Amino acid sequence: MTEHHEVLVVGGGPSGAACAYWLAEAGNDVLVVEKKRYPREKTCGDGLTPRSVKQLYDMGLADELAGHHRFDGLRSMAFGRTLELRWPDHPDFPSHGYVVTRKDLDHHVATRAEKAGATVWQESEALTPIVDGATVRGAVIKRKGEGGATVEVTADYVVVADGANSRFGRAIGTSRDRSLPMGLAIRGYYESPRHDEPWIESHLDIRDKSGAVLPGYGWIFPVGDGRINVGVGLLSTSKRWKSVNTSHLMEAFAACAPKSWDIRPETSCGPPTGGKLPMAFSLSPTIGPTHLVIGDAGGAINPFNGEGICYAYETGRMAAEAVSQALATDRSALEAYPKRVREEYELYYKVACAFVKIIGHPILMRSLVSTGMRSRTLMDWVLRIMANLLRPDELGPAEAAYKAIAAIARLAPGPTPGLGAGRQPAA
Repeated sequence: MTEHHEVLVVGGGPSGAACAYWLAEAGNDVLVVEKKRYPREKTCGDGLTPRSVKQLYDMGLADELAGHHRFDGLRSMAFGRTLELRWPDHPDFPSHGYVVTRKDLDHHVATRAEKAGATVWQESEALTPIVDGATVRGAVIKRKGEGGATVEVTADYVVVADGANSRFGRAIGTSRDRSLPMGLAIRGYYESPRHDEPWIESHLDIRDKSGAVLPGYGWIFPVGDGRINVGVGLLSTSKRWKSVNTSHLMEAFAACAPKSWDIRPETSCGPPTGGKLPMAFSLSPTIGPTHLVIGDAGGAINPFNGEGICYAYETGRMAAEAVSQALATDRSALEAYPKRVREEYELYYKVACAFVKIIGHPILMRSLVSTGMRSRTLMDWVLRIMANLLRPDELGPAEAAYKAIAAIARLAPGPTPGLGAGRQPAA
C-alpha cells in the first residue's frame, strides 16, 4: 500500500503535534504518525512555564488547560534557604504556568491538530525512511492498530519529531555533538497532601548518598489530582556523570525532601522512569533538501533548566511556517527554519552552555547557588534568565550578565549550540 501527503510528521509528541496543528491550520495536507495510542505515558517533569502556556493558548487550548493545576511561580530551595519567586510580568507571556501530565497534554494537542484538519495515525511507527540520495521522500509505516499493515507514505516534506532518542533522525544522518551538554533525568509520582500547592519546587543542592553536591537539581511539582511529580536531573558537565546511579540518587533526594510532602515508598504510585536529554541543539543536521528535525529530536532542550516542552512547541511552529512557505513557493523557503532558530536562541543557548560548564565544578556551583539564595532580587533575575522570560527592556542588563557568565566559563573558544548547523547538500 502507498499513500502521499504534502507533509509527513514522524512523532506525535509536543513538537510533532504542534507542527501538525500549524500546518493544518494553514490549509496544508499533513499526516502525523504516532507510535503509541493516546493517552499514553511519557517521562517528563510535567511543568509548563509561561512560554509553553503561551503556545498552548495560541493553539486554542485555554479551556483544556483550565482543567489542570495552575501555579504562580517557583519555590527555590538550597543550602537551608527558601525563596518563593513569582513568574515575572511580561508583555508576550502569561504570568502563570500549569502542571499537566504528558499523558493528558500530548493527547490535548494531537486532538487539536486533528480538529484543525491534520490526519493522525496512532499506533503507527515509522520503520525506515524512504530516501533518494540526500533527499528524504517519506517513510515505511507499520500500522499496529490496523493489523500490522505496512504502508509506504511519500511526502513533499518530512518533519522529524520522534523525540530525544530519535531513531528516525539517526537513520537519515543526524548525530550528537558530544562537546555540548547532555542531561539525565528520572521521575516518579507520589500521593501527597500538598498536591495542589500554587508553587512548583526546585532543590538546587541535590546530593548523592555520600553528601556530595552534584550539578543539577531536584524537583517536586504538584499535579493537583492527589499526586506530585518528583524527580532529579543531572548534567554531563560533572566528572562523575557516568558513575552516578540515578535510581539511587532519586532515593537519596526523596529521603531528604521536606517531610510534609510525604514522599515515601508507601505513597509511591509506581517505579520511577528516566532517560537522557540532548541539549543546546546538539543534534544535527536539522535540515535537508526536504526535511526538518525539530524539538527533542534536534536537541532543543534548554541547558539552564532542562525545559523542552516550550522549545518543542516553538520549533514545531517555526518548522510549520517554513514548510508552508516552501509548499507555496519553492524548497529554498525551508532555509528560513534554521535562520529563525539561530535568531531566536543562539545567544541564549550559548550562554546556557557556559553556565552548565560552570556548575560542573562543585566549588563554583556551591558559590554561585549560595550567593544567589541570599538575594531575592538576584534570584528574580535568575528565574527570568533561566526560564527565558526577559522583557525586551531588560536585554541590555541581560547581555552584561551573559558576558560575565561567559567570562567565568572562559567560553571563547568553546562549544557552541548546533542551531541548525551542518545542512545536508541539496538534491
